[in-house]
Amino acid sequence: MDGNIQKYLALIRTVECGSFTKAAEMLSYSQSGISRMIRDLENEWRVSLLERGRAGVRLTSDGLTLLPYAKRVCEEYRKLQMQVEELNGLQSGLIRIGTFSSVATHWLPNIIRAFQKDYPHIDYELLLGDYTEIETWIMEGRVDCGFLRLPAHPDLETIFLEQDPLLAVLPVQHPLADCSRFPVSAFGSEPFLLLEKGANTEVSEILKRCDLHPPIHFTTWDDYAIMSMVESGLGVSILPQLILKRIPYRIVAKELDVPAHRNIGLALRDNKTVSLAVKRFLDYLPYRNA
Repeated sequence: MDGNIQKYLALIRTVECGSFTKAAEMLSYSQSGISRMIRDLENEWRVSLLERGRAGVRLTSDGLTLLPYAKRVCEEYRKLQMQVEELNGLQSGLIRIGTFSSVATHWLPNIIRAFQKDYPHIDYELLLGDYTEIETWIMEGRVDCGFLRLPAHPDLETIFLEQDPLLAVLPVQHPLADCSRFPVSAFGSEPFLLLEKGANTEVSEILKRCDLHPPIHFTTWDDYAIMSMVESGLGVSILPQLILKRIPYRIVAKELDVPAHRNIGLALRDNKTVSLAVKRFLDYLPYRNA
């Protein structure tokens, strides 16, 4: 990548993340490397771009003025790379994908393996987040496409992929571990482990719809942490079926007596403007509606 583009990207990601450390992790640089690139820009442009403090970094007034131009340069560079990809017939390229953990664990390895057989020179960058973060990354151009729950933001184009049932998750010694369907009403009084981060998820929506207010002892977006805690008898939960495949925990998963699901899809900003590599990648999605 062109040296100046790298510096602009270092600035953009540092502002988005609020820290040099997080930007360095995202861009696979050292923290000192990110800091040095931004200092180079400040020396080159003879302005101060960032204020550095205990709470992190934020833009100076000059930085606020210049950041949109840096973003536009990076976007134009991305478009240039897309054209180069098309001329090279996918001999090179990068696909940036936003995803949540169950898709990253159970779908993406198979999708990428099949895609790599036909296009071995394409590289991938995966960003893991919750549904809201993934939507934001797509709209900001931080990723080319993203897996998320539908319906998504109306400004995004989406492809429906699969309806994923939601299941009760219980310790093996739970009194209802042998039931055919778990009564949703039983969640009302038991310690509950909530799969959520930021905005409400489908699990909170089920509890609200059924007017249930269980004591929520633990909230996280890490489904494996929840399964481990259920195994230890710390509570019960509701998790999507997709993440419950090939799990290393001794837990019981049961259908709910009030069936519920999430719709998984892939979203992008504009199908017409994505790179050729992304267009080809879409053909390898599972269960894609033609």
